[in-house]
Amino acid sequence: MAFVLDHVVEIDAPAALVWDVVTDLPRYGEWNPFVPECRSTLEPGDPIDMHVRLRGAKPRRQREWIVEHTPGSMLAYRMKPVPLGTLHSLRSHTVTALDAGRTRYASHFQLDGWLHPVVATLLGADLRRGFSGMTDGVKTRAEALRAG
Repeated sequence: MAFVLDHVVEIDAPAALVWDVVTDLPRYGEWNPFVPECRSTLEPGDPIDMHVRLRGAKPRRQREWIVEHTPGSMLAYRMKPVPLGTLHSLRSHTVTALDAGRTRYASHFQLDGWLHPVVATLLGADLRRGFSGMTDGVKTRAEALRAG
């Protein structure tokens, strides 16, 4: 059974604005406690280079690969699979317009492979905190931009 983290929030801002927050990678350091630095073309097949903060330590470099980019609604990427099914991941951001200028933002992270229980044991609490913080950050940032 995979290690899965799903966070879903409703945001009082239009979907286009929420999408802009998710894909404005150079501004991540202004609002994102989990991934304070990020770069990518967002083109499928291209890398996404991040600095990820785990355990409150200095952010560490992480390179993953874009697997889907549907402008305005979906961005997904994954780590390069470790040989022999050892470890693989999928991360996605989904933005869905609701009524009255509101948006549903869904954050999904899945870690699988025979080594995932070890990684989940060692880093699970940090990953939970990080993805939750990022989801809260998307909401806070989008609502602040809408208000200001």
